[in-house]
Amino acid sequence: MSYTNILCETRGPVGILILNRPERRNALSTEVMREVVHALEQWEADDAIGAIVLMGNDKAFAAGADIQEMQNQSFANLYLQDFPEGRGGAWTRVSAIRKPIIAAVSGYALGGGCELAMACDFIIAADNAKFGQPEIMVGTMPGAGGTQRLTRLIGKSKAMEMCLTGRFVDANEAERAGLVSRIVPLADLKEEAIRTATKIASLSRPSVMMIKDAVKAADELPLTEGLKVERRSFQATFALEDQKEGMAAFLEKREPRFKNR
Repeated sequence: MSYTNILCETRGPVGILILNRPERRNALSTEVMREVVHALEQWEADDAIGAIVLMGNDKAFAAGADIQEMQNQSFANLYLQDFPEGRGGAWTRVSAIRKPIIAAVSGYALGGGCELAMACDFIIAADNAKFGQPEIMVGTMPGAGGTQRLTRLIGKSKAMEMCLTGRFVDANEAERAGLVSRIVPLADLKEEAIRTATKIASLSRPSVMMIKDAVKAADELPLTEGLKVERRSFQATFALEDQKEGMAAFLEKREPRFKNR
């Protein structure tokens, strides 16, 4: 499938999805998100791909949802469609992709763009990145995870301030708050994200997926239940050939040769 609003490339076992609406600062229209989900689902089904990088351009990861598209919507239409996240909405579908997705964020990640970055598994930010949920400034509120994922990531107080005031936070504040895993120079962002994704893709894919599932469970389950998910997943890795190979390689002081089974 050819895309209008995104660019896709691969680098070895890594899929690279680049939002490509520079004239609109990568505003996330319904069509953009449809293309994003389609590309991610293609890579999810592709055995050659082990991890994914999702990024924008130097000035904007994605500066929000498409206001022109939403401006004249009615409550009835939005409610009946359960827009934007009902019926397996796009942000939820991004979060459900089983292979790890790294958000490589430079420039603005605002509103739906911040929500898209949070739907990925972790964020590597360029030193010029700015994050925000400014929906209140146009008389509405976050609708694709901004009040929920953000609160889980950075806590009630800071999430409440960001959502109520629309204040942007820079990369340093985002890292201190726990929204961003680390910061790199803008010039290094793409290569560092690909390097990180390549490392993940070189590891045992079933174990990687189990780790992703277990970490996500920490957001949704009580501690005792989350620990049970972790324990059962740990036990399950001992049914993998990769576990036998990994531990043998460690004891033999050589690189493991994982087969993803």
